[in-house]
Amino acid sequence: MKRPKRLPTNFRFALDQPLLGNDTYREVLPFRRSWVWIGIVCAMFTAFSIPAVFAFEMASSSWSKLDSLMDLVMAVFASAWLLGWSLVPIGLLLVLIAMLLGREVLKAGPDRIEIGLGFPGVLFLVPVDPKRVSNIRLEIPAAKSGTAWRGQHIALNEGEAQVDFGSGIDQARMEEIKFKLQEATGIIFPNEIVKGETETLQNSTPETTSIIDQPTENLSAQCTEPLADAKPVSISSSSTLLLALANLVPVFGWWFLEWRLSDVMVLYWMESAVLGIFNVCKMLVINKVGGIFQSIFFIAHYSAFMAVHFLFIYSLFVQGDNPSGAGDSLTEVIEMVSYLWPAVLGLFISHGYSFFSNFLGRREYVGRTLKKQMTEPYSRIMFMHVTLIFGGGLAMTLGDIVPVILLVILIKIVLDIKAHLKQRVNLKSTE
Repeated sequence: MKRPKRLPTNFRFALDQPLLGNDTYREVLPFRRSWVWIGIVCAMFTAFSIPAVFAFEMASSSWSKLDSLMDLVMAVFASAWLLGWSLVPIGLLLVLIAMLLGREVLKAGPDRIEIGLGFPGVLFLVPVDPKRVSNIRLEIPAAKSGTAWRGQHIALNEGEAQVDFGSGIDQARMEEIKFKLQEATGIIFPNEIVKGETETLQNSTPETTSIIDQPTENLSAQCTEPLADAKPVSISSSSTLLLALANLVPVFGWWFLEWRLSDVMVLYWMESAVLGIFNVCKMLVINKVGGIFQSIFFIAHYSAFMAVHFLFIYSLFVQGDNPSGAGDSLTEVIEMVSYLWPAVLGLFISHGYSFFSNFLGRREYVGRTLKKQMTEPYSRIMFMHVTLIFGGGLAMTLGDIVPVILLVILIKIVLDIKAHLKQRVNLKSTE
């Protein structure tokens, strides 16, 4: 049965230096370069860079003439489009550099193995637990597989996963590398474990085989399983109460500071930005490597969404809520946003507390995927703002905003708490 490829969940960046510290073995592995594929990637990089250059010119031109809110929205939108599109040529450029200058380094010491990918002087090091290593062998990949570029290379089993490294390795070189790894780590790597051999291996090397025999899921669960004994999040939980309290700040502003309906709408728009910030943090917690690239895409898409959304809120409520006819100068926008900062701070503290106490403290990131986390804010924001816009439109139609603005705030609190509790339930069900 084909073993799943081992994806890095823990890594570190380091300088590629001679043997230091506990390292007793270091070897630069052969790294194959396909000039045909280098040419293809170079052509793709050139093709995708041309639209990126036009997007950069459009964004820089928009930022150079900020006279109105529309100019600001267009500048943010163009920058978001540039950021999202640039991921493709940047990714291709990194691949091209790796294909031209990339190297693979194998490092080992007592009870430790690291496989490094990078460039001369800088490495991206992924650890391999030598106590879980078995069946070091040569492997010839399929023609269209992800490791086809390596040609004949070394593969090993780390628990239930497969790790590949090296390029163009023959049998003699593989045996030499295996011997040096065993000498450096002080561990004798067993061959592939089969049912008939399990008892013998356990009797001969109990420390090694007891770890190898365990499924990867069980090993990860030992250190990343959710807190089973944690108290369920409910209406009386501190994070829920803090969220409700933060949502009551607009009542204080309306009562004592003469906030208008437009101020409340802009405040809740700013809360969407707060949700986006913490969503990026969650994505980076779920996956350090993939989270970086998907976070950039999320920021680009979310920024464009926020820019158009603010223009809609401003045009419908801010200008319509000002009897003197508010303009759209950036000075007026900045002044309107600036006196809302205490309420924004309250919302930031509320969502921050939930992030640390629930997402990190209760390990709600277990079982979450980047794809699901990236789309999570949109459903909550869209449902919330449809309700807010309906209430705001009703207030403008009736003329008397006092009961409606209180109703809007109340509905917002109920929806927030419901979404907060539902999210906790959904996270629990995926564990």
